[in-house]
Amino acid sequence: MNLELTGKVALVSGASRGIGRAIALGLAREGASVCAIARGADDLAALLTELTAISAQPHATIAADVTTAAGADDAIAGAVTALGGIDIVIANVGKSFGRSTAELDDADLARSLDMNLWSAARIAQRAVPHLRARGGGAITFITSIWGREAGGAPGYNAAKAAVQSLAKSLARDLAKDNIRANSVAPGSILFPGGGWHRRQQTDPAGIAAFVARELPFGRFGTPEEVADVVVFLSSARARWVTGAAIVVDGGQSRAF
Repeated sequence: MNLELTGKVALVSGASRGIGRAIALGLAREGASVCAIARGADDLAALLTELTAISAQPHATIAADVTTAAGADDAIAGAVTALGGIDIVIANVGKSFGRSTAELDDADLARSLDMNLWSAARIAQRAVPHLRARGGGAITFITSIWGREAGGAPGYNAAKAAVQSLAKSLARDLAKDNIRANSVAPGSILFPGGGWHRRQQTDPAGIAAFVARELPFGRFGTPEEVADVVVFLSSARARWVTGAAIVVDGGQSRAF
């Protein structure tokens, strides 16, 4: 299937590792030019080498913290300057903090909202005029199964649910501009340096029990399995898909 992404410009936040990195590489394989955003310059440099090896399309990286307004401004302006515009936006930044309701104080909730909700909202808000100028585009928010049902850290749960709600609202509002907005909710995804990897190293027996109990396929998901869905959603082949919340979890979640 030709996804018709050759020559499109994609901005991917949280791109230096895990799901974001897999999305950036997946988009490049389909012919898109990728502007990868993350805070770590060294990881971005390594990613740029990989992107350049995949395709002859121009690619760029920008070290910016999109949980801040200034960082979001830098990310969007840098992408437009480097690659001439934006057609696709992937809002991928996210992190979980306090693990219990007892830890959900003002600071914990603020961190959760800044990292998950505000990072996504700021990138989308600033990108929309550039998508509109190109005649439309696609925005995909990476949420979580813990944004669709109860689970995980309370602040993270609330923030990811808000991101899913934001995606639905934007889908309705931006359809007139030929801009689609969707959310993708991964389940438990394993990659080096990620949260599940760290837990697996410190408590292998506990994580093995979790996998047996909670993951029907008997394994964690991979970043590439999430990326494949996101790349499709970013393409013209998904032109009638907007306002959707698509689960990529191997049957882990319980919601209908």
